[in-house]
Amino acid sequence: MKSGFVSIVGRPNAGKSTLMNAIVGAKIAITSEKLQTTRNRIQGIYTCPEGQIIFIDTPGIHKPRHLLGEYMVKVSTRSLREADIIYYMVDATCSFGGGEIFIIKQLQNAEAPVFLLVNKIDLVSQEQVQKHIQNFTACGNFAEIIPISAVLGTNVPLLIEKTFQYLPEGPLYYPEKDLTDQPVSFIVAEIIREKALILTRDEVPHSLAVEVEEFRHNDRGKVYLRAVIYTERDSQKGIVIGKNGQMLKVIGEQSRRDIEEILEAPVFLDLWVKVKKNWKDDEAKLKQLGYKL
Repeated sequence: MKSGFVSIVGRPNAGKSTLMNAIVGAKIAITSEKLQTTRNRIQGIYTCPEGQIIFIDTPGIHKPRHLLGEYMVKVSTRSLREADIIYYMVDATCSFGGGEIFIIKQLQNAEAPVFLLVNKIDLVSQEQVQKHIQNFTACGNFAEIIPISAVLGTNVPLLIEKTFQYLPEGPLYYPEKDLTDQPVSFIVAEIIREKALILTRDEVPHSLAVEVEEFRHNDRGKVYLRAVIYTERDSQKGIVIGKNGQMLKVIGEQSRRDIEEILEAPVFLDLWVKVKKNWKDDEAKLKQLGYKL
């Protein structure tokens, strides 16, 4: 029996959360085309006859512009020290540049073997994939190089096979049926944030945070949830609510459907929008929202 921890690192929007969700077989981490969607360390658990892999999905490594950004980068870099294996995910559709060189330098100090995963190969030619690989291997050494498509599942079984080859012998850290170590309230808040990210304008997403204030079951088996979407400015609050409350209604409807699927119970979602000015640069407010520096 083998078991261990795999940290998934890379630039924002490389497909880290998509890969973890695909392997685990459930929506543990939210995804969107907006950069820096993942803010916390999120663990997904994959168990099979060979053993157990605990995946650590991390925020994209980037140059921070506020306290929230500093928190996100610390979460990512800390995961490098805790892993038995590191997946370095890169986007085959993006050009090689300074951001990649910065991450490769961080990885040079890692004791764990590093797998280079060239993602989104379904969107580029084989020649482009090979060129990408050449750029990265010229700057760093990798234990394995695996081109993949996280969306289509291309080479994901090979990736799992190679991962178990490198993992140490060990016990199951979590029960076989567990898919994540995150509390349900966290996943609920992330689902709501995902819908708001997808549906609102470009200037709003990075200023959004969600807090679940109440979570309870009633006698009839229905779940009551009260959650607050925080924005930094009144103008952003207006965008999230929308004309005659239509945007908030759609966010709520789409969130409720996903939450009901996870909880396997009918849900009453009581959704509010409030302004918490400059929360991304306020340590006390960050801690309140679950971002502990």
